[in-house]
Amino acid sequence: MHKLFSHLGLLPLADWLALVGFFVAWVGYAQFAKRRAQQKGSLLAITNQVRRRWMMQVTYREVRVIDGVVVQSLASSPSFFASTTILILGGLLAALGASDKASELVKELPFAATTSNLVFDLKLVLLTAIFIYAFFRFTWSMRQYTFGALLVASAPESEQYLSEGLDRDAFADRAGRVVGMAAETFNDGLRAYYLAFAAIAWFFSPWAMLAATVGVIYILYQREFHSEVLGVLREAVRH
Repeated sequence: MHKLFSHLGLLPLADWLALVGFFVAWVGYAQFAKRRAQQKGSLLAITNQVRRRWMMQVTYREVRVIDGVVVQSLASSPSFFASTTILILGGLLAALGASDKASELVKELPFAATTSNLVFDLKLVLLTAIFIYAFFRFTWSMRQYTFGALLVASAPESEQYLSEGLDRDAFADRAGRVVGMAAETFNDGLRAYYLAFAAIAWFFSPWAMLAATVGVIYILYQREFHSEVLGVLREAVRH
């Protein structure tokens, strides 16, 4: 254990600042986005309203084949990213297994920082941890979409809501929330992918990593709260 801490002490202060700043920005933005979405709405919050409206329409339809197709189509995105993440993790683990050779290759890149093998391994471990997190979020999103498909399939017939006095709003709220949670989980995985690009900048320098982190957070903020598609969806929800 003492040897481990002595090795970690070899990490320069600038690298520690970049690493701490990276995680603070990630966690801080996630909390900020959640609170701001409740106050002013975000791309995810608006689409959750659309999902709730969709599930309300499910209660009026006699044939729900199209709804099952849509859920399956939505689930295909996290499935694709989960499969891709497995390939990325395989490459990263292979690079960790041959970190000496990988470190020499990175040093040949223009503007790449020259670091010890330990620091290089830490950079690879960070990327591996990010993609492991993304993998778990994508696979959980897939399962949640499966639960949403079950709710759609088990929805009572349209006449039953009238004859048995069933609550359409209650079903729409529950089903819409389940599909919405699947989308939120998928969004977490995508956010990890975006921030992985900032982590890659660490191979060049810690300051490049900090700059890339700020840039990625700015892009995420613009897309979630100020994108053109958000304005269109807001108009669609109002009508």
